[in-house]
Amino acid sequence: MLFTSQIIVCGNKPQFWSTITNHCYPNLLSFPSQNRTAVSRVFIVMLKKKRTMQNLLFDFISKYISLTEDEKNTIISLNIFHTVKKGTTLLKEGQNSKDGYFVLKGCIRTFYIVEGEEKTTAFYTEMEGVTPNCVLSNEPSKYYIATTEDSIITISNPDIEAEIFEKFPKFEKLCRIMSEELLVKEQINFDDFKTSSPEQRYLNMLQKRPDLIQRVPQHQLASYLGIKPQSLSRLRARILEKNKS
Repeated sequence: MLFTSQIIVCGNKPQFWSTITNHCYPNLLSFPSQNRTAVSRVFIVMLKKKRTMQNLLFDFISKYISLTEDEKNTIISLNIFHTVKKGTTLLKEGQNSKDGYFVLKGCIRTFYIVEGEEKTTAFYTEMEGVTPNCVLSNEPSKYYIATTEDSIITISNPDIEAEIFEKFPKFEKLCRIMSEELLVKEQINFDDFKTSSPEQRYLNMLQKRPDLIQRVPQHQLASYLGIKPQSLSRLRARILEKNKS
């Protein structure tokens, strides 16, 4: 709040631009003075958005462990918060990466490309994370990760995590709990997928993740369910007809 208030008060004054250039982008003084008030408004929006991102993460973490102000400031200083446009590819097949992703707002998906056709394997929405297999195997990725919506995510890697663990060991407990929860969830999803029909998969999704119906394009949704888009259309019509009778 202090930094935001400083912007509102200073507006077009020199000390405002000194603060901005010191904390953000050193080339901002190249803006003509008449444009600086408009630019300052943009930065107010950006800073408020950044604070929202941080609060989303801290609210989630607080469900597992409590955070001191020092711990919050350490996380903020790591520069892990990112806004990403819809359709952005975060990881490509064949690419080496150490990055893991956690969704604060939006949706990302994992998918393979098999004989030119995308095969979606998972969707990750708010407060869900994914660590690509290549991070653990040290081998090139076998699949893609991309955003399906404009998203707010954190991007971390083992070096960042090691730095946090060294300063604040209790974060290891958080990561252990989250890893265990994710492992159980993915095992349940895998078992459900292998033992159910396409119609059962769709009904399960309606029950557990109904938001995906509105948020995800039909061809990606069909791929996730293991069927063709035309089959998904027929399936929806059949279920709708059953519900009417």
